[in-house]
Amino acid sequence: MAWIILIIAGLFEVGFTTCLSKAKETSGAASVWWGIGFLITLIMSMYLLYKATLTLPMGTAYAVWTGIGAVGTVLMGIIFFKEPAGFWRLFFIFLLISSIIGLKFVSKG
Repeated sequence: MAWIILIIAGLFEVGFTTCLSKAKETSGAASVWWGIGFLITLIMSMYLLYKATLTLPMGTAYAVWTGIGAVGTVLMGIIFFKEPAGFWRLFFIFLLISSIIGLKFVSKG
């Protein structure tokens, strides 16, 4: 169950980075709403990370959380913000995903 909580925490991390990007692209009321979304997803992500670390080792949980956030944020950037998707960028994203999976298999919890 802790791994599922950790994955959800990582997805909320993607949510808060996406809200942050959208908030800086907009102005007025839209920017405020994206800012509120940022705060909500940030709080949820941190709370779920905390819950996951009650069972999982801190170092492993933090590495997986940031990895999910990094991969998800890069993918969101490619899909929604027209960021580049070159071979090397995708190759290193694949390595990050492989590392996250590897940590799952060698960790207790």
